[in-house]
Amino acid sequence: MNTDLMFSSATDQWATPQSFFNEWDAIFRFELDVCADAQNAKCWRYFSEQDNGLYQDWAPNRCWMNPPYGREIRRWMQKAYEESLKGATVVCLVPARTDTAWWHDYAMKGEITFIRGRLKFGDAKSGAPFPSAVVVFYPAK
Repeated sequence: MNTDLMFSSATDQWATPQSFFNEWDAIFRFELDVCADAQNAKCWRYFSEQDNGLYQDWAPNRCWMNPPYGREIRRWMQKAYEESLKGATVVCLVPARTDTAWWHDYAMKGEITFIRGRLKFGDAKSGAPFPSAVVVFYPAK
């Protein structure tokens, strides 16, 4: 992996560390990775960039989401929240950007777990240049 690219703003893709995913999968038993590709998918069922998970139905699945961390993150968080209203459980790995509008508009509607330390995404040798959080949107009751 090109770590120079990873730590620049040239990419918005941050591959989920497998051991981190495994911890959450043990709790939720994910059925669908809503934002992946063949190299980084965490579930056997996944939506690729070509499928565009923003235009797919996620409910009633238990979903894992590690969205692109660029400008589109707001749309992904909105979609995750809206799919929970339709019956999906969506677990989102996102940067802990508590000063942003998308965080206040959507992340605050979920159950938030702040991650201690910095995750090492993909096969990076050092931690990410930002803190991370997991936001869980449970199905509407």
